[in-house]
Amino acid sequence: MLELVELGTVKTRRVFLTESIGSVLAHDIVAEQNDPQFPTASMDGYALKFEDQAMGVLKVLGDNPAGNDEQRVVMEGECIKTFTGSKMPEGTDTLIPIENVTYEDEFIKINESVDRGFAVRPVGEGYKAGDILIEKGTKIGFVEVGVMAALGIVMVDVSVPPRVAVLSTGSEILDLGKCSDNPAAIRSSNNYTIEALCKSAGAEVLQMGTVKDDKASILQSFSNAIASSDIVISTGGVSVGDYDFVKDIVPALGFEVLFQGVAIKPGRHIMVAQKGHKFILALPGFAYSSTVTAVLYALPLIAKMLGKKQAYKVVGARLAEDFKKRTPFSEFRACNVYIEDGCYKCDFKGKKVGSSAILVNMLGGAGLMIAGEEDAYLEAGTMVNVILLESF
Repeated sequence: MLELVELGTVKTRRVFLTESIGSVLAHDIVAEQNDPQFPTASMDGYALKFEDQAMGVLKVLGDNPAGNDEQRVVMEGECIKTFTGSKMPEGTDTLIPIENVTYEDEFIKINESVDRGFAVRPVGEGYKAGDILIEKGTKIGFVEVGVMAALGIVMVDVSVPPRVAVLSTGSEILDLGKCSDNPAAIRSSNNYTIEALCKSAGAEVLQMGTVKDDKASILQSFSNAIASSDIVISTGGVSVGDYDFVKDIVPALGFEVLFQGVAIKPGRHIMVAQKGHKFILALPGFAYSSTVTAVLYALPLIAKMLGKKQAYKVVGARLAEDFKKRTPFSEFRACNVYIEDGCYKCDFKGKKVGSSAILVNMLGGAGLMIAGEEDAYLEAGTMVNVILLESF
């Protein structure tokens, strides 16, 4: 559904190469020339013509160190000592390693010959002019930095991270670091879980804390969050209870409700609204529900704002045990996902069955197995789709 939302142009900024780590590349990185531009040596040895090895003894014309613009032409019966990364001299097509020869008085004796082209990097071995080396939307890591440095790129255009404001609603919520004598109080975790999730996805996050179940307080908190962010994510207050005020406040703020309520488990009571290029995602209050719906709805929105091609990785996995769906809706069930015999498998060992509050089910490198509305019962061995939770 989010694919239908108009987001406008991705905002970009220019940063120094090493400051781009962790950012999302805003344009393709294209090679302007071949790598290497000319045949080069891939180890230390002697550059020669392949057929001349049959002569047994060759005259050494001198050295050819790395970085030297070698201009000498090697004739029959000659060779040049050439070092790793050096340009191969004209007239040569093969490099014989130092270990394969004996040097004496400006001549080498060939003890063991090599194949034609041995230890020579051909033109364009690494990449060719015009090749797209790094696609826009790529999260920049150490390899991307290394490749761009090799291309001489100093400044990099990256996407400006969207700003996400996160808050939890509920008078029963006890904020982080606070104490209470009330045994019915619930420690706040949703807003911190979602903060960490959004940061992992590349967003800048404003932590707004908790808000009591009071219309005026919730309205003020939402107004402040909207003014300072691109996306507001709240948890709680979207169901049908007497104190669920969020679902009424969002339209009052001038936001158009794109959809409210979806046929999934967990997370049926979710609201997504838009006003211009700003969004509100009102998620359920249970910890597992809010986290799963944040993965499904917040991460794709953040990815679009960053210009990323995908929000998370989905893999095909084989069920290691039977699975029975508990509801008529599409379900996103926490599972163990691992590679065995060269393919992904998933099972539910150690995963508790209960309400949508069991966040610990997502520990231990878990994934989210997707079961469609029609998948009432799946036998062991069935191929299913799994969202990898460590792929953001």
